[in-house]
Amino acid sequence: MAWPTNDANIVTTNLDSGTDSPAAARANLKTALDELANVINGRNQASGVAGLNASSKIANTQLPDTIISSSSTDLTIDPNTGVVVIQDVVQLNPIAYASLPASPAKGQCAFLTTDGAAASQDKPIYYDGSAWKYFGDDSAVATS
Repeated sequence: MAWPTNDANIVTTNLDSGTDSPAAARANLKTALDELANVINGRNQASGVAGLNASSKIANTQLPDTIISSSSTDLTIDPNTGVVVIQDVVQLNPIAYASLPASPAKGQCAFLTTDGAAASQDKPIYYDGSAWKYFGDDSAVATS
């Protein structure tokens, strides 16, 4: 069920003046109430809105498997506590050195498959602000 839009189905032309005819307004009111029903029925439905449980949290059955950012910006998770907790496993998609970000930011992490010298690695790495480094021994990643 699609989330309703205001522009097409919520018409106030016959409701905005004391001289408007109640008979003419009936069809507009019925359409508006149908849209309100769509809002109510759109809870937990595709193209609707995710409902909240009794703890004001979105149930895990309502969370998408994938979040796609349609803008050119990064997707940011910024809780008030300043801490993001992941209860289980984080999976980083394997990436070759040549595919790492051209302008990395300090703190970025990746799972490196091959380094800049084409040597097989299969290790997690992080960017320290000046170079990509391997976790554990802080040795620098080969760049060529």
